[in-house]
Amino acid sequence: MYPNLYFFLKDTFDITPWNFTQYINSFGFFVAIAFVVSALMLTVELRRKEKQGLLYPKEETVVVGDPVKWTDLVFNFIFGFVVGYKIIGVFFNPSDVNPQEYIFSSRGSWPGGILLAILFAWVKYREKKKQALPAPEQRKIRIWPHERVGDIIIIGAISGFIGAKLFDNLENWDRFIKDPIANLLSPSGLTFYGGLILAAVCILWYAKRKAINLWHLLDATAPVLMIAYAIGRIGCHVSGDGDWGIFNSAYTVAADGNIVPAARGVFETTLTQNSTFTQYLVGEFGDLNSVPHAYFQGKGFLPNWFWAYNFPHNVNEVGVPIPGCVGGSYCNQLNPPVFPTTLYEIISCTLLFLVIWNLRKRIRISGRLFAVYLVLNGLERFFIEKIRVNTTYSILGFHPTQAELISSLLVLGGIALWIYRGKQKHA
Repeated sequence: MYPNLYFFLKDTFDITPWNFTQYINSFGFFVAIAFVVSALMLTVELRRKEKQGLLYPKEETVVVGDPVKWTDLVFNFIFGFVVGYKIIGVFFNPSDVNPQEYIFSSRGSWPGGILLAILFAWVKYREKKKQALPAPEQRKIRIWPHERVGDIIIIGAISGFIGAKLFDNLENWDRFIKDPIANLLSPSGLTFYGGLILAAVCILWYAKRKAINLWHLLDATAPVLMIAYAIGRIGCHVSGDGDWGIFNSAYTVAADGNIVPAARGVFETTLTQNSTFTQYLVGEFGDLNSVPHAYFQGKGFLPNWFWAYNFPHNVNEVGVPIPGCVGGSYCNQLNPPVFPTTLYEIISCTLLFLVIWNLRKRIRISGRLFAVYLVLNGLERFFIEKIRVNTTYSILGFHPTQAELISSLLVLGGIALWIYRGKQKHA
């Protein structure tokens, strides 16, 4: 696995890459790809609906020719300083410093920060001077929904991250109250449904303000959300960020790192072979007897790592040391291996995306395609939770996870939305 670009280049090309490549994290890289793909696909879908006469532009008044404002210069100066302080500082940072620790620390390059601060402020000043008029003018322009995709993506990204972080801390409240600041600022620990819910609320609020038909916007986002989730899960899988399943006790990790079948009883023995990992498991589950696992040997036509995976060099640095690994960070692997639920979600969500993409021109009633997305997404997540490790709640004798509760509500909400939109006079 590759927690960052450094590991990918080193493993693939057998070279010693530049230090700055360790700051290009795999998870962040694929999240960025997911946002780019989302923007392109959403633009295509909104344009298609505009050509069909289902979406219309909104007329707005803008002021052109404004003089330079000191607030613009201050904002660009501060933004440029932050970027320069951290990004340029990467090139001078020691290679043995953990990238996450660096990003959330006070380390950086003062000359780099000041240089980019001046550059950003100067560029803004030059831009505004070129556009300035003797007297600012008010002009009316028509803005189509597809021209607002940039705003929609930014709103979704910011609110999605906040929602994912909040829901994760609510789900792991005991961990949060031990160190609230560290948990809020930590780059790990994100809950997909928390991001989805808050992002949806903020985007719908924005769409209503800009007079974008909500039902058609929701339908346009249905395939986008599904493929974006699949791409994001690639980042989770490649980096090994902890979104894996329970242990598969039918396999173990050989000395060379390969996944091999294991007899019954090997699982219990393996749990006690590394004291650090044993303590981690006891801290997570109370005692070794409570560690969740399932004995399942997969079909022979698929490789063993499809059924059980050790997530070597995982970004969470959880597990046992990898023999021969040097360099300090990311030298752990899981043994026993776990069900690679991230891989299962990549495959299933890609297939579900193809289903939704194929249905988008066949379902004529607006809102119903999004209803299909809710049902499919809810079902996918509900069943994958059966082999994932998550905090459970006790409700009337049942012990569902947060994701199971929300996914069940999504399925019911999707069914209700399908029925509701079918009864509307103006579909």
